[in-house]
Amino acid sequence: MNNAQITPETNGIRYGLLTAAAMVVYFSVAILAGLADRIEFSFLNFAIMAIGVCLAIANFKRAKRDRMPYLQGFATGVMTAAISSVAFGFAFIVCTLIWPNIMDQIHARDLFGFDLSITIAFLAILLQGAMVGAIITLVAMQYFKSPDHKPIEGIE
Repeated sequence: MNNAQITPETNGIRYGLLTAAAMVVYFSVAILAGLADRIEFSFLNFAIMAIGVCLAIANFKRAKRDRMPYLQGFATGVMTAAISSVAFGFAFIVCTLIWPNIMDQIHARDLFGFDLSITIAFLAILLQGAMVGAIITLVAMQYFKSPDHKPIEGIE
């Protein structure tokens, strides 16, 4: 894709799918290693998401020749997080179909107890991804914002 044609949405979709792929690979390795029931290991997905969001924003800024409008950078980060969360949520459903005992392992350690269904797990993945993604994007934009970004200037 030509750099002039990159939009926050197209960039967010591309990096969101790449981020989701990395999260799925990590989750699959955790399943195969027998660590899927250890809820604390699921937080590494947030680190993977942080890397994906930062790469998306950096790519978008590079495509805009370091003249990235703040809200467009924010949009590409949020879009990356949203797409990766939705794609990982669907991949989680597929994983539970391939390895049905995963839900039993997660039930034993989850705060939701035995009320945890695939639907509730999917919605929790979306909610956590949206919240964490927005926070990661806000933090990342403080680093990636244009050097001439002065939001207060001009306000009297």
